[in-house]
Amino acid sequence: MIRTAAMAILFATSFVTHASEQASAKADPAKGKIVAETICVACHGADGNSMTSANPHLAGQIEQYIYKQLTNFKSVDGKPAARDNAIMAGMVAALSDEDMKNVAAWFASQKLKPEAAKNEASIALGKKLWRQGDFKKGIPACAGCHGPAGAGMPAQYPRLAGQFAEYTEAQLKAFRAEERGNDPEKMMRMIAAKLSDAEIKAVADYAAGLR
Repeated sequence: MIRTAAMAILFATSFVTHASEQASAKADPAKGKIVAETICVACHGADGNSMTSANPHLAGQIEQYIYKQLTNFKSVDGKPAARDNAIMAGMVAALSDEDMKNVAAWFASQKLKPEAAKNEASIALGKKLWRQGDFKKGIPACAGCHGPAGAGMPAQYPRLAGQFAEYTEAQLKAFRAEERGNDPEKMMRMIAAKLSDAEIKAVADYAAGLR
């Protein structure tokens, strides 16, 4: 597991450099604001603070990560999108590469109105998984990739601090069921496969309370 994690970090480092260059080149947050206010507002809010846990907060999310996800929702040359979501596919279909860079820059520049941990009974379990993982089950610490405070690592690992617990839980279950598969080297799918429903709920709730 240590070797796998090390390889994933090396892979992510090279990916970060490439994605950072892609997302930052000529990004214009002011133009991104127009995209947010006309296309994204209904689900994510004009400033990226969503009103419902079905749609993630994008405010303060890593710019390069947002850009990567937008490109993953988009079908290229008739090939299936890397991330399958009919609603998002429809949203990004009309967006140019420049539009996606701009709106990613806009949302990244906004201030997140964070969620909070709600389940005191599971705090200890969530904290253990986040900080230590579970060696016996081969589960690495979430903090290794998402950071001790959940701030994430551009561009591969998103910010999870303050995100809706319900959304994080849904994504972990989607990885576990292999309904979501845009994680390089199947890293999240392999980790989520080892997590129980209770563990997923606990770590998602804990992440919501991180700052």
